[in-house]
Amino acid sequence: MPRNNGDSGEFKVGTDTRKPIVRRSEAFLTGLEDASSVTFISHVYPDPDGLGSMLGLAHLVKARLGKPTRLTRDGPISRAENQAMVELLRIPLEPIESVSFAPDEAVVMVDSQPKTGRHNASIDMPPLYAVIDHHDTTGELDGIPFVDVRRGLGATCSVVASYLMEQDIALPSRLSTALFYGIETEVSGYPRGASTLDDSALLYLYPLADKDLLARIRNARLPQRYFECLIQALQSSFIYDRLIISWVSELPQPELAAEIVDFLIRLENVDWALCAGTFQDQLVLSLRAATRGSKAGDVLRQVVGKMGRAGGHDRRAGGSIRLPSTSQSAIEETQAELRRRLLKFLHIDEYRGQRLVALREMLQNLQS
Repeated sequence: MPRNNGDSGEFKVGTDTRKPIVRRSEAFLTGLEDASSVTFISHVYPDPDGLGSMLGLAHLVKARLGKPTRLTRDGPISRAENQAMVELLRIPLEPIESVSFAPDEAVVMVDSQPKTGRHNASIDMPPLYAVIDHHDTTGELDGIPFVDVRRGLGATCSVVASYLMEQDIALPSRLSTALFYGIETEVSGYPRGASTLDDSALLYLYPLADKDLLARIRNARLPQRYFECLIQALQSSFIYDRLIISWVSELPQPELAAEIVDFLIRLENVDWALCAGTFQDQLVLSLRAATRGSKAGDVLRQVVGKMGRAGGHDRRAGGSIRLPSTSQSAIEETQAELRRRLLKFLHIDEYRGQRLVALREMLQNLQS
C-alpha cells in the first residue's frame, strides 16, 4: 500500500478551496504583501516542530518580502532537548503575553489551529492571516484568508520545507538543522507516521544540517529531578487491560508528562498510555496510542470534555484540567473522574488496576 503523499487536508486562499494546488508558497507570500510585519505563533509549550516551522517561515518572509518578523512562545520551554534546540540554534522567542500587535501586522499560526485548547486563551491579538498545520484535530478556520492544513503529513516542518524548496531559497545550516529535527521528532515513533513529503524533506535537509548540533540536541543533559520524577511515575503506574495510566504527584515541568508516556507506550500488550501529573494548579495530560488510526487527539478531547482542554494527533495527544484546588482530595477526585471516563470510552471494565511495579518489590528496593 503506497504511503500518503502528504497532500490530504485543507487548502484555502480566501473563499477559494482547491486540493491539491502547486506553489502554495506563492499564495502564502502574496497575501502578506500589504502587511507591515509578520508575527508567528504556535501552541502552548512549543515543540521542535512548532519552533522549526516558525523559524523556517520567518526565513521565507525575510528572503522574499524583506519584512520584519518575530517568533513567539506560549508558555515555558522546559524539556531538555527543546531547550537545547533553542539555545544551540539561537532561536529568538518573545513571550506571547508580552507582545503588542500593530493594526497592519499579519499573524500566522503554525503547528496548531484556533480553538483547539492548545493556546493561552487570554491573549488578545489581531485576526489570523494564516494557519499552517498537520494535526487531525480540527480548529475554527472560517474567515482565515490562508489555510494550509495537511492531515496526511507527519510534521508541519515538512510543509515549511516544501515552501522553501518551491521558492528555491538557500537554507542556512542552523535553519536546516531546526527543520530536520522538527520533522524527526514527529515521525520517529512506531508506527512511523511519515508521508512521502516528510521523507523528501528529510533527504533534502540532512546534507545541509549541522550533524554535531543535531547530536547535542538529541542527547541534551538531563537534570536530577527528571530521574526522580521518572521513578515516581513508574511506581505509580497501573495497568487496566490494554491501558496503562501513570499518576505523577508533582511534575517539575509540564513537558515531562509527554516524556514519561512516550516511554510507557512501549510496554508490551498495551495499546494506550496516559500520564497525568500536577503542575501548579493544573493536571497536565499526555496520551499515546500504539496503533495507527487511533485518533488520540479526538479521544482525549472527548474524554476531558468540559473538565479542561485537549487535542493532538492520531497517536499522540495532550491537554490539561484546571484543578478546583491543590488539596490531595481534589486531585484524587479529578484523577478518579478522568480514569472513569477514559476506561468507559475505551470500553474497558473499571476495576482495580494492576501495578506496573509490584508494591512488594518497591518496598524491598527501599529496604535494600
